[in-house]
Amino acid sequence: MKFVDEARINVIAGDGGNGALGFRREKYIPRGGPDGGDGGNGGSVYLQATQSLNTLADFRHQRTYMAQRGENGRGQNCSGAGGKDCIVDVPVGTVAKDRSTGQIIADLRHEGQQVEVAKGGWHGLGNARFKSSTNQAPRKTTDGTRGERRELQLELRVLADVGLLGLPNAGKSTLIRQLSSARPKVADYPFTTLHPNLGVVSIEPHRSFVMADIPGLIEGAAEGHGLGVRFLKHLSRTRLLMHLIDVMPVDQSDPATGAVAIVNELKKHSEVLYQKERWLVLNKTDLLASDVQENHCTAIVEALAWTGPVYRISAVTGEGTRELAADIMIRLERLREQDQEQAALELTKRQNAVSNSIGNA
Repeated sequence: MKFVDEARINVIAGDGGNGALGFRREKYIPRGGPDGGDGGNGGSVYLQATQSLNTLADFRHQRTYMAQRGENGRGQNCSGAGGKDCIVDVPVGTVAKDRSTGQIIADLRHEGQQVEVAKGGWHGLGNARFKSSTNQAPRKTTDGTRGERRELQLELRVLADVGLLGLPNAGKSTLIRQLSSARPKVADYPFTTLHPNLGVVSIEPHRSFVMADIPGLIEGAAEGHGLGVRFLKHLSRTRLLMHLIDVMPVDQSDPATGAVAIVNELKKHSEVLYQKERWLVLNKTDLLASDVQENHCTAIVEALAWTGPVYRISAVTGEGTRELAADIMIRLERLREQDQEQAALELTKRQNAVSNSIGNA
């Protein structure tokens, strides 16, 4: 199935049922009074995350999703049945935005997570509701309200711990093939990767992380050149970015100049993404003679004025890749520990705040 990471859909919640106008008519019971029942509530539309989908391609064929309308009320104080909800399955990692306002109304990150995106209409009231001591035979009813209607923009953002960033043909697909069982297309020409690929990198039992191979960027991507920046949203949830640099580009271009261009495109696209922790990975070192490798790699690092972690690898031969994966795992575990410590600290603060409010009361 073709990978699709964007789609537009219309969601229409059910209208509420109308209230009924009725009067009790039975033998030997004159003037039985009003008995019109309420209508039923309209069904709502929900998005539900599921692991069984990994693309938004299905939404290219069906664009409108409707919940059921609530039934009208009936006599003898019978209320109408509520409308059936509409559950729309989407891949885990889907973000839904209201196209008219741009507001994010759903961010589905976990299996089974469900978010209401269009609320059903409220039921109308039957005339039995309006009976009073001064109005024994009301003829007033109300209609159900309309259900919400929205046009949604769905975006799929892959859930990965590590994202690979770099020029086309930098070796990102080769690296993910080397470290995981994923088999993205690899060839000796640019733009062989046309959609994100995910691979699970297993260090040892119960220690693993997910790596994302993102289509390469070129200078001017923010203006739409090449594949543009449409896939950079897939890096928004990663913890670490690996910036791969081809130390011996086929076109004999300067590796440092190309790396700077990529960083500039990253910054144009998103300041948040630009501020993410990045590691420098010098790839294809097997193409360099051993006596010139040290000076060549050092020159690239100095030209970039790089102060963060630097790794030298060959994704083809596997040299240095396992050491890189092991260090990534250690860093990710430390980041997860920090998240847990921060969550525990915030929980303690909330508990203390509650305790203080109770004590003051």
